[in-house]
Amino acid sequence: MPRESPRWRLVFDTVESAYYTRTVTSKGPTVVALSGGVDSATAAAIMVDQGRDVVGITMRLYNAEGTASSSGGRCCGPRDIEDARRVCAHLGIPHYVVDFEEEFTKRVVDDFVDSYLAGETPNPCVKCNQYIKFTPLLSHARALGSETLVTGHYARIEKGDDGEMQLRRGVDNGKDQSYFLFSMPSHELPSIEFPLGGLEKGEVRRLAKKYQLPNAEKAESHEVCFVPDGDYSGFVKRSALVRGKKSPESGSFVDKDGSVLGSHSGYHQFTLGQRKGIPNVRAGKTNYVTKIVPEKNLVVIGDSTDAGRNKLQVGQIQWFTNPPESECELSVQIRHRSPALKARVMAEGKMATVDFIEDTPVAAPGQAAVFYRDDRVVGGGWITREST
Repeated sequence: MPRESPRWRLVFDTVESAYYTRTVTSKGPTVVALSGGVDSATAAAIMVDQGRDVVGITMRLYNAEGTASSSGGRCCGPRDIEDARRVCAHLGIPHYVVDFEEEFTKRVVDDFVDSYLAGETPNPCVKCNQYIKFTPLLSHARALGSETLVTGHYARIEKGDDGEMQLRRGVDNGKDQSYFLFSMPSHELPSIEFPLGGLEKGEVRRLAKKYQLPNAEKAESHEVCFVPDGDYSGFVKRSALVRGKKSPESGSFVDKDGSVLGSHSGYHQFTLGQRKGIPNVRAGKTNYVTKIVPEKNLVVIGDSTDAGRNKLQVGQIQWFTNPPESECELSVQIRHRSPALKARVMAEGKMATVDFIEDTPVAAPGQAAVFYRDDRVVGGGWITREST
C-alpha cells in the first residue's frame, strides 16, 4: 500500500508514541538495516510513522545458491533480500543492497569453522554484530548522509544518569538480544537505535499486521544463516576441505582417566557440556562432553558435575564502563538461553577471571561471557580457558 494512502496514515495514527520514544537530533536520512524478517520491517515502519526520512539497507552476506536459503527464506539469503525489497516498496522508502560477502566470510564464516576445528564453540551472531552490522554497515549509512542506524534487535539504548548512552536488556525476556550485542563499538551507541527494545514479540507481530507489512506472518529463522539445514558438522568438514585444512578425523570417546569408551567420527560434532547425541558409552549413566582434545581427536565423557566450572577466564573484553579496579560482583551470562549468574569478577585490562558464587555452569571456550549490572550491559568478552 503506498505510503501516501489515507488508509495508510490511519493505520499509523493508531500506534501510540509510547511504543518507542527517542529525541531525534540526527540530520539526513535514518537508515534501517532490513534482514527480510518481520522484526526489522516493523522497526522500519515505526521510523516511517515518526515522520523520519527512512532508507532501507539489506546486506548480501553469502552465496546461498542451491541451499534452503535460496527459496525457504533465512536471514540475509536471496529470498530475504526480496522480502526486504517488498517491505520498502510497501513503506514507500528507497532500498539498497550492499555486498559484504567477502568480509562476512573472513570475519564470521571462517571464524566459525576455525573455532570448531580448535574444539571450541563459536558464536557467529556476536561476530556479525562486531564486524559487520555496526562497523561497515554503519559506514555505509554515513556514506548516505545518515547519522543514525536502526535495527530490529530486542535490546535498549538509553541515556543514563551520567549522561552516557547505555546498552540494556530488551523488556521481552524471551527475545532479549543484548547478549549478542556486547561486542558492538561502545562509542557508536549514540548513533544506533533499537525501536523494538521496549516491545514484546507479540506486540511486534500485532504492529506488523496493523502496518499491513507483506512479511507480517513470516516465520522466524533459528539456524545460523549460512548453515540453513542446521548440519554444522557437515558444513565444517566441507569448509575445511575447501580451504585446504585438515578435515576432522575419527577418534575416541574416553573418560577422565583416559580409558577408551567408544569411537566417534569427528570431535567437531561435539561441544562442551553436550548431552544429546552422545552414544551410550557408559551403561546406566547420562553422558556429558567434559573436554575436547582436537590434537588427539579425543572427546572426554563424564558426569554433569565434571562439565561444570566454578571459574573461567575471559579475554578480549570490551567494557561499556570503566573496568572495575578491584574485584566486584556482577551477573554473568555465558549462553544466550541461559540465565545470568552471580559471580565475582576480577578484571585486568582486556582480561578477567570470573568466579561463580553459587553455581558451576558449563562454559564452552569460544562462547561469549557478558557482564550485567541489573539489566545494563557493562562489558563482555570471550571464554578462553577454564580452570577448576
